[in-house]
Amino acid sequence: MKPLRCLGAFSVCAAFGFSLACGGGSSSNSSSSSNQTITPSGTNVLSIAVNSGPTGNYPDAAFASVTVCIPGTSNCQAINGLLVDTGSSGLRILSSALTLPLTQQTSNSNPVFECLPFISGYTWGPVQTADLQIAGETASSVAIQVIGTSTTAPTSCSDNGTADDTLSTLGTNGILGVGLFAQDCGYPSCPASANLYYECSSSTSCTPITETAAQEVTNPVALFATDNNGVIVELPAASGPEATVTGSLVFGIGTQSNNALGSATVYNADPSTGNFTTTFNGADYNNASFIDSGSNGYFFPDSSIPGCPTNIAVGFYCPNSTDNLSATNQGISVGSGMVNFSIANAVTEFDDDPDDAAFPDLGGTATNMFDWGLPFFFGRNVYVAIEGQSAPGGTAPYWAY
Repeated sequence: MKPLRCLGAFSVCAAFGFSLACGGGSSSNSSSSSNQTITPSGTNVLSIAVNSGPTGNYPDAAFASVTVCIPGTSNCQAINGLLVDTGSSGLRILSSALTLPLTQQTSNSNPVFECLPFISGYTWGPVQTADLQIAGETASSVAIQVIGTSTTAPTSCSDNGTADDTLSTLGTNGILGVGLFAQDCGYPSCPASANLYYECSSSTSCTPITETAAQEVTNPVALFATDNNGVIVELPAASGPEATVTGSLVFGIGTQSNNALGSATVYNADPSTGNFTTTFNGADYNNASFIDSGSNGYFFPDSSIPGCPTNIAVGFYCPNSTDNLSATNQGISVGSGMVNFSIANAVTEFDDDPDDAAFPDLGGTATNMFDWGLPFFFGRNVYVAIEGQSAPGGTAPYWAY
């Protein structure tokens, strides 16, 4: 789930939101590591599962649980069904899933709200402060977004499309954004011109404000005392549709014996967009490609692959038979390698496997970009190194696998 991203001066970046649909596929990720190891436990290991999620119909999404606490207290609540998302940064929780009265962030004595746009729509809600417990890691006084409120989003926000502010529209109880960036907008501040942060003097009057990096909704991993330089998403291979696939989200890169970079190839990312380059079918998606566990398929342009019927699995591909494809990823200045992947007929597999949630060859259409969504993660350990943090393998931000 990749939002618009700014760093320093606001810039609109290539983005693709999650696609919530009843869909799937099966794949052979032939470039996956044959000796993949899944880290089963540890203080820095969070269990994740690809299942149908809290709505019971969300394909190709990895979910996890986080414990949220009122700052400085033991008054806590476990929030389940959070989408694990390498395409965004920060924790976002539906107000309907949260019962704790968290501390409200203010500006000029007015509550601060955030509008985060995705291609699929936007999330709108107050910025509040919480202590977090994630596996054995903790982060204190973390700014998070609580999605959904009676305060009306201003037109500069609502013009982004549909409000993903309920369980039925978001499809999850929230989003655990563990992407490449420490903040969800930029450093040293998010400018008012970004139309991301607002102070609201009433339920119908909200004005854009500049938000300092310390106040922005923050990638919680960057606030851990240790293991704070990135994550590893570890999901076992799936040879076809499966009801569920269980793996691990490991915190830190090269900080403990269970999170070494090893022989993974590093692909450095553009420090302002988080993107790299994919070459596919002779086209270079230059600085317009990314690895996003919050997208539930491979999304890329290919006019030779038939799309699915518009009333069934809209946006997904429906080839007559499974297509075996390949593309080459290249970092901004470091890393290059071929990836083999497959795209199956989404409608056929939805019909054949109605109780499954893990589909490793689900794919769909996109324009001028290549989104390596959750199917890419099956059978790979994917490293996400956070900007501004010291990590083995070179200067972050980078992807590695």
